[in-house]
Amino acid sequence: MKLATLRTASGTQAVRVDDDRLIEIGSPDVGALLAMPDWQQRAESASGTAHDAGGADFAPLVLNPGKIVCVGLNYRHHILEMGREIPEFPTLFAKYPEALIGASDDIQLAPESDSVDWEAELAVVIGATVRRARGSSAEAAIAGFAVLNDVTMRDWQYRTMMWDQGKTWEATTPLGPYLVTADELPGGVRPALDLSCRVNDEVVQSANTSDLVFDPVALVEYISTILTLRPGDVIASGTPGGVGHARKPPRYLAPGDVLTTDISGLGIAHNRAVAEAV
Repeated sequence: MKLATLRTASGTQAVRVDDDRLIEIGSPDVGALLAMPDWQQRAESASGTAHDAGGADFAPLVLNPGKIVCVGLNYRHHILEMGREIPEFPTLFAKYPEALIGASDDIQLAPESDSVDWEAELAVVIGATVRRARGSSAEAAIAGFAVLNDVTMRDWQYRTMMWDQGKTWEATTPLGPYLVTADELPGGVRPALDLSCRVNDEVVQSANTSDLVFDPVALVEYISTILTLRPGDVIASGTPGGVGHARKPPRYLAPGDVLTTDISGLGIAHNRAVAEAV
């Protein structure tokens, strides 16, 4: 099943995606839908207002997640090519809801940063309340997967040893367009999906999500040990090699650049970088 959050004349609506038709489910966004214990049945049986998918205006998949937990250093090939050891534990940091934008929205380039970088990532969306989840309970807590780009202000990220200040600038992080449930993906809750990122017409990142060191189930197990995960929470699972900061010379986003984040089976986010009006 494929779900999305659509902007309509009467406000945002969670929709089921049926090919070229978007069917309203009766919730204001996918996060609100996931908070209902019977969300799958509601989505499958929905017969609300239908919209044409052509020209659809997608909002961030989850409008106000309680938590966005991000993971660093999580692609095996990228870690080894940098000459580092495979980590024993996930590297975690946080992002906040104000950072999220829709799959076609503009990325706001804040005037305070001149080092805005890209990080294509697989997002894990939580669909059940879990604490200290293990095995099948961790698998069952995963509602599905989505496209995310962890756009990062590198100059702010590396001001200190703590990364958060460079990771959560307002209106920078595409999430969506779709949530796709695990049963529709090769590998299920441990999906094996081709991931790529382009800046304008140039491919800058290319990998497969099967290369994750800590797969989605392991991340749910680890993070839910620390705190309760709830429906609508998002885990950004990390990015592969190819980021602009690691290039020689470094390369960053400029006004007018188009960032395209593509994960097979999950859809594509196209986002233009624009100078923030302040």
